[in-house]
Amino acid sequence: MTLQTAWLALLGLLLAGYFVLGGYDYGAQMLHPFLGRSREKEEEQERGSASDRNAALDAIAPFFLGNEVWLVAFAGVMFGAFPHLEGTLLPAMYPLIVAILVGLVLGNAAVQLRRRARGASGRRVWDALIVFGGALPALCWGLVVGLLLHGVPRRADGSFRVGFGEVFTPFVLVCGVTTILLFAAHGAGFVALRSEPEVAGRARRLGVRLVAATGAAALLALLLTAFGEGASMTNRGVAAVIAAAIAAALGVAWWSFAGGHQVRAFVATCCATALPVLLVGAGHYPYLLISSAGHGLDIGHAVTDDATLKILSGFGVLVVPTILAYQAWSWWAFRGRTGRRHLSYF
Repeated sequence: MTLQTAWLALLGLLLAGYFVLGGYDYGAQMLHPFLGRSREKEEEQERGSASDRNAALDAIAPFFLGNEVWLVAFAGVMFGAFPHLEGTLLPAMYPLIVAILVGLVLGNAAVQLRRRARGASGRRVWDALIVFGGALPALCWGLVVGLLLHGVPRRADGSFRVGFGEVFTPFVLVCGVTTILLFAAHGAGFVALRSEPEVAGRARRLGVRLVAATGAAALLALLLTAFGEGASMTNRGVAAVIAAAIAAALGVAWWSFAGGHQVRAFVATCCATALPVLLVGAGHYPYLLISSAGHGLDIGHAVTDDATLKILSGFGVLVVPTILAYQAWSWWAFRGRTGRRHLSYF
């Protein structure tokens, strides 16, 4: 494996890690209204005799905002090791990147400010923003993946561009819907893994329906590809194997949710959320960005020089293990289920 390929693998690992870890944050936010307390407990909250808590938010509370370190690390690697990719990709997809950041800011603020609302109407406003803050980034990440799979138009000067015509195509829109459903199912798996039995049961039942809907949407994307309106893959054999792995992960997730196997369901949704990154990377290799006309930006033109990669490798040897160690420690420190005796952060 060359140094260039190693850094490309690291770039994919960081984005896949963010999809897995940030994905359940998005999913829990989207499921927030459906996994809260019962009506009787909400009425008690109105009278001020119960604490203002929510099952989905309690599940993600210890890890809230911490998972964004994977996104920051991904951006840092792309800026440092693949400056030509960054200079091409970000301007081409600027509106979608901005929408992702807007969703993150609104969702994070709403989660932290919801408890400060003085009445039910105020909480409903923050609840809507929490859902919006999870759904908008999930949708936009799906649109980005769909565009990368389908190909982005390239101008005569070599630059890539994305307009409304490219985003609002059936395949790209289906990818966006698929990602929303997948992240919601992933969030259901995480809440089921972390919450008390009553809430976990509701999350599992939601997970069954969400995984089934995700599979239906993914099948539609596959049919569009089969009819020439979907993904344009460089390595079709590799892409077919990864697509089959995604289908298998969804099947295992559905079966595990239905059977009450929470750990297995969450592992399966983790695989399903990470594999689309591998599909883009391995399916297009050696290209990092392809155009709808068949030309693209390959790794040799996207990566920085070898001397810079060697310097960056020294930092990578220190930073990446630190991120992994922190993530492992946080999961161990906050292991176990939430419940009545669990501290509510929000």
